[in-house]
Amino acid sequence: MKPTTAAATAGSATTIYRLAGRLPAPSVFGVSAVFHYLGPALAVLLFAHVDVLGVAWLRIASAAVVFAVWRRPWRLVKRMAAPRRRVLLALGSVLAMMNSVFYLAIARLPLSTVGAVEFLGVIVLAALGVRNRRNALALVLAVGGVLTLTDIRLVNAPLGFAFAFANCALFMGYVMLGHRIANAEPRDSAGWSGIDQLGASMLVAAMVATPLGIGGAVGVFAHPGWLLAGIGVGICSSVIPYVTDQLVMARLRRATFALMLSILPGAATVIGVIVLAQFPTAQDLGGIALVILGVAIHQQPTKPEMLNSKETTCATPGWAHRA
Repeated sequence: MKPTTAAATAGSATTIYRLAGRLPAPSVFGVSAVFHYLGPALAVLLFAHVDVLGVAWLRIASAAVVFAVWRRPWRLVKRMAAPRRRVLLALGSVLAMMNSVFYLAIARLPLSTVGAVEFLGVIVLAALGVRNRRNALALVLAVGGVLTLTDIRLVNAPLGFAFAFANCALFMGYVMLGHRIANAEPRDSAGWSGIDQLGASMLVAAMVATPLGIGGAVGVFAHPGWLLAGIGVGICSSVIPYVTDQLVMARLRRATFALMLSILPGAATVIGVIVLAQFPTAQDLGGIALVILGVAIHQQPTKPEMLNSKETTCATPGWAHRA
């Protein structure tokens, strides 16, 4: 019997979770770390032709189209209870505002600086999950590395830092809400994966972002090259990294994932060098080394610790279940 479209779509998600489950979580997250800043670096190059908020809208709208075609997330809405719908609405709103202020920040500040500020919020989430001295040391090293990377000169670009810190707060909201949908128990085998819910949230994000950015993006439709570049930014920035985030969030506690995010400032610095020729100083390199060391010595909670927490994960399909 030929599978239904819904079943086939759900099956593709299960396959992705299963394949990702065979790889170490840090390696999967490494893909997210690279694309998390590769897309924005390409967006910076596009700023010369398209308004900043217009580029942000292209990123969100193109990602929404990809998720709509791939996952058909509107199938979920009919079966969802009101509390679940509110979570998706909140995540979609956060994604729209976070991506917009992030682009407004990187239009004024180096990518590595914005990446470092972005991490300062989620360090609070990592601190909430520290349970031993080794993790405490890892956290101290990661914070030290981020502070070393962050050379704050508020006098030079106050508005840029205002946007950077706004993005920091919204990014923390993304981590909390993203982890929540990644670890939501599915009602049936046909849907409610974290990726499906992410797709629904991205549709919400597109609707929220449209009044903010459509005006700045209108001109791009007359230039196919710019339009293709905007679509590429969306896939690199809001499809690949957010999907891989869901794969990792479904396997790790929120605090562990939050600490793993400390590698992002280093990734931002490397991408800044390769794509934007923003070369780091010796101080920047020292900060990157501290961040990487902190991630390296961090100890993931053992199975008994996982069972003592409120959430445990089923490793094979990637679904998370309430204990």
